[in-house]
Amino acid sequence: MRDQAPDPVRPQRRLSTKEAAELLGVKPETVYAYVSRGQLSSRRAPGARGSTFDAAEVEALARRNRRETGGTPSSGGDLAVRTRITLIDRDRYYFRGVDATELAARHSYEEIAEWLWTGYLRPGVTFEAPEAAVSVARRAVDALPDHAGPADRLRVAVIAAATADPLRFDLSEEAVLGTARALIPTMVAALAPVRRARRGEGSLARSLWARLSGRDPDEASLRALDTALGLLVDHDLAASTLAVRVAASAHAHAYAAVSAGLGVIEGPLHGAAGGLAHRMLLDVLDQGDAAPVVAEELRAGRRIPGLGHPLYPAEDPRAVALFRLLEDIPHAAPALAAARDVEATAARHTPLHANVDLALAVLTASCAMPATAGETIFAVARTAGWIAHALEEYRERPLRMRPSGRYVGPEPPQPLP
Repeated sequence: MRDQAPDPVRPQRRLSTKEAAELLGVKPETVYAYVSRGQLSSRRAPGARGSTFDAAEVEALARRNRRETGGTPSSGGDLAVRTRITLIDRDRYYFRGVDATELAARHSYEEIAEWLWTGYLRPGVTFEAPEAAVSVARRAVDALPDHAGPADRLRVAVIAAATADPLRFDLSEEAVLGTARALIPTMVAALAPVRRARRGEGSLARSLWARLSGRDPDEASLRALDTALGLLVDHDLAASTLAVRVAASAHAHAYAAVSAGLGVIEGPLHGAAGGLAHRMLLDVLDQGDAAPVVAEELRAGRRIPGLGHPLYPAEDPRAVALFRLLEDIPHAAPALAAARDVEATAARHTPLHANVDLALAVLTASCAMPATAGETIFAVARTAGWIAHALEEYRERPLRMRPSGRYVGPEPPQPLP
């Protein structure tokens, strides 16, 4: 039988600001923020002191907020964002429901990117960089000082490429996909080559190799690099991906959204972690023993690079997949032994498994790449995931990624300083 208790929210009924705030689980100031963003309409009744709000409209907004945050507005839990892209579950991760490590083992980076963006595989797909975009991006990157890092160079390349695209403000799916397919190879082509790249080398992995290593690539090493790109393409709402979604929520164009991700990625707890692990492996190889290197990290109060991951209590599946390929790479044996030594030595203190940063460090150290190469690989790979999240966010209600601050400062009004 239908509950006959009085419903505080009936169509046509007007709510006061206080009532609307209570129903939404927010402060009264936030109610007016919703009005300013066009999410609520308000009306001031003749002779009334405050605004009133349509009860049905407030209730609809409250329902949307509950769906988008995965709970009640006042629950205070972590922000949850609906996504169809990546699921991390019980030491496995999936792209659109398909095991990501199996995808990376069977498909190229470009094919996995297309799968993330569209839900369709395009066998043999390659990305082409427009000459005009590459030209302006190279000039901008070449103007940077020698000490500029990978994230600096890629950020500048993205911004420069944006200036060469007058249609960048078109946020339709087809336009954004066109931008993505051109932007990623442009980012790579803007980096200075270490060895002469042959024209028409084809895959993005080959083009990237020429900018990271002066050694000619063997097939096993090239396959490991392409697989690393595929494994790193997305990892749910990592810090950089959240930044991209915030930018996309404000309808920033794809270049700007990617720039937001690049602004976050060079933190030592994110994209730069592979470089720290690379340097640690070189120290272990130089000293011939992981014990003094691990001891120095612990003595300094630092976490040991390349070990453990908060989302994987057991093994990081990306590391497992990449280590399997590294066994076949020429010259990889010393770095692999050093990585195993680090893991075994650290286990005496805290039993942590190797994560993808350590596997990436073995790859870069074994292939005559600099310590910063891991950050470059990570950033290029993750750009495809950022585009997927931007596309998803463009379909959502604008500016929904706008949490309310919980003010804990002095109670106003305070005297002027």
